[in-house]
Amino acid sequence: MRFTLGLALAAAAICATSQAGELSPVEQQIVAAVKAHDGEAIALLERAARINSGTLNLKGVRDVGALFRQQFDELGFKTTWVDMPPEMGRAGHLVATRTGTQGKRILLLGHMDTVFEPDSTAPLWQLDGDGVRGQGVSDMKAGDVAIIAALRALKQVGALDNTTISVMFTGDEEEAGNPKAVSRGPMVELAKRSDIALSFEGMVGDRNGQPRATVARRATAFFELEVKGKQGHSSGVFGPGAGYGAVYEAARILDAFRQQVPEQGLTFNPGVILGGTEVAFDDANSKGTAAGKTNVIANTVTVKGDLRYLDYAQRDRAQAKMREIVAHSLPGASATINFRDSYPPMAVTPGNLNVLAAYSQASVDAGLGEVGAVPAEARGAGDIQFIAPYIDSLDGLGASGSGAHSPSERLELASVQRAAIRTAILIYRLTR
Repeated sequence: MRFTLGLALAAAAICATSQAGELSPVEQQIVAAVKAHDGEAIALLERAARINSGTLNLKGVRDVGALFRQQFDELGFKTTWVDMPPEMGRAGHLVATRTGTQGKRILLLGHMDTVFEPDSTAPLWQLDGDGVRGQGVSDMKAGDVAIIAALRALKQVGALDNTTISVMFTGDEEEAGNPKAVSRGPMVELAKRSDIALSFEGMVGDRNGQPRATVARRATAFFELEVKGKQGHSSGVFGPGAGYGAVYEAARILDAFRQQVPEQGLTFNPGVILGGTEVAFDDANSKGTAAGKTNVIANTVTVKGDLRYLDYAQRDRAQAKMREIVAHSLPGASATINFRDSYPPMAVTPGNLNVLAAYSQASVDAGLGEVGAVPAEARGAGDIQFIAPYIDSLDGLGASGSGAHSPSERLELASVQRAAIRTAILIYRLTR
C-alpha cells in the first residue's frame, strides 16, 4: 500500500496534537550540556567550513573527514574511512559506530562535500549579523556539527553507554558516484543493521516560521533526448526535401512535454541543450560544445535533463507520455529518448510519521515548538532515499539557513544549537 502525499501533510496534524511535557532530569542535563558547548560547536563548524570540500576536491573532502573523525574518536566511536574505487573519482565516506543492547539502533546521516569546487569565489566563512555566509555552511556542515554536538552532550551525561549508534558522513552527496550500488552500498548495509535513520540536511520552515522535517522525497532520474534532422541549405527549411531540421523538432518535443506531461508532484527539466551541425557533450564534466551556421539547417540536437516523481507509477506514466510525444516527429526529423533512474523515492510511511511525531514531541518538550512535515515536492534528492525502503526514516533535521548552492548560502548560527538539542533528546528517548 502506497501512502499518498496527503498523508505526509497529515503529519502536521499529528504534531499539532502534541502537548508540552516536562523534560526528565537527565534530559535537562543533556540540554544544558549542548548549551554549554555551543561555542565549541560553532568553532568546529568554522574549521570545517574553511576547508573547501567540493565533491571533486577529493583532498578537501578527506580533510573535512579527518576533522570530523577526530571528534568521533574522542566520543569513543570506532571510526573507519570507506574508500571508493579510484575510477569513480570520489573521496569516500566516514563511518563511526558503537554497539550496545539498549533501545533502538540509530543511523545518523550527513555529508562532507559541497557544490563549491576550489575555483568558486563564494566565501568560506563570513560572519553576517546573527548568521554566517559560506560554502556549505547550511548544506550541510552545520548538520554534521549538530550530530556531533548532540552525541557529545549524550556522552557527557552517560547516555551513550550501551547504545547502538552508527554515523555515516558521505563524501559525494552532492554528486553521488556511479555506480550507486557501490557508492551507497555501505550505507544500505548500515541501514539493514539499524531500526531508525535520521538525516541532517537543512531544516526548512513554513511561511509562519514553523520548522518542518522531511518524511518523503521525490525520486530523481535523468532523460537524454537525441534529435536528428537533414542538414541542408537554410533556404529549404520547411520544404518537402529538407523538412524542419533538428532544432525545430527539439523545440516541438520540449514544448509538448511542457503542455501534455505535467501532473501534481512531477517535474522534468531540460537543463542543457546543444544544437547545430557539430555537437559534443562531456558527461563527466557536464559541459558541451556546438557549432553551426545560420544558413545551414541543424542536423543534431542533444538535450540533457532530469525527471522527479513521487512514485514509480507516476514515473511510468510520465515516461510513456514522453516517449509517445517523441515518436511523432516533424517531417525530415527523428528523435530518441532514454531514461536513467538515479535516486529512489522516499515514500510516506506510518513509521516515518511516527518518528516525526516523536521528534516534534522532543522539540515541544524542549520549548522549541512543534515540527511539521515538508511536502515531498518541496525537497530535492538526498542520501536518505537509498535507505528509506529498509527502515523508518526522517530527514531535514539539520540547521536552518538560506541560499543553498549559491554564493549567498547563509546559516542561522543559533539553529545549530536547536538542532542539537532536538536530536539529543530524541536519541535519548529512542535508546532507552
